Amino acid sequence: MKCPFCRHKELKVIDSREAHEVNAIRRRRECLECLRRFTTFETIELTVQVLKRDGRYEDFRQQKLIKGLDAACHHTTISHEQVIALSSQISDELMIRQVHEVSTTELGGIVMERLLAMDPIAYIRFACVYRRFKDIEELVEAIQTIPSKDDAKRKEKVCVK
Repeated sequence: MKCPFCRHKELKVIDSREAHEVNAIRRRRECLECLRRFTTFETIELTVQVLKRDGRYEDFRQQKLIKGLDAACHHTTISHEQVIALSSQISDELMIRQVHEVSTTELGGIVMERLLAMDPIAYIRFACVYRRFKDIEELVEAIQTIPSKDDAKRKEKVCVK
């Protein structure tokens, strides 16, 4: 690594700490030549290939997942910080599974399951794009599969007993 200011190769790390929101290590560095400081983020490169619907493969990118989640969660009860945390959880899950390939169907299913538990509106928005509803009947059908608040309360009572 070189200093971004003077391109000198000798640097020292002043501080290191975890950056949980992006699943990285944040390092504060100082150039030994110009003495200027800058921050770097060290991340794990997730080498998972996403099998697209048309048969192409694409590298899994957490930023792309965040962008899709942000769009679905806009003006809902889910904050941007929760979106970042959710994308990190999904990335971590893929790493723990040690898979090298995941289909868009499987990845979309994971996302929809998590969104359904968090906010039904975000779930439907994501489902509209992911499932590509052909007509209003498919959308209505998807909405009807969402458990009502009464169903959720009944489940909670059963779990408590």
